[in-house]
Amino acid sequence: MIVNMIDYLRDRLQKVIYCCYGVMIFIVAWSITVDKSYAHSWAEKMIPGFWSLFALCSCGIVIMVARWFGKSGIQTREDYYDK
Repeated sequence: MIVNMIDYLRDRLQKVIYCCYGVMIFIVAWSITVDKSYAHSWAEKMIPGFWSLFALCSCGIVIMVARWFGKSGIQTREDYYDK
């Protein structure tokens, strides 16, 4: 069942990308309407969608570090211990 869903989404990749952009725009637009009188930092008060952008950048950094960490020696050949 999950394979069928992945194939369905892969066949409609452009629509999936547009939907993701739409959700991101909706989150930023919604964050403009949130009461910012209780914000703790300058960035929260002044940058619309700060926490959404922060989460996106943080996820990107985690992915890049994980790739670097994996390529630095964790990912090895399957016959590594056989030799």
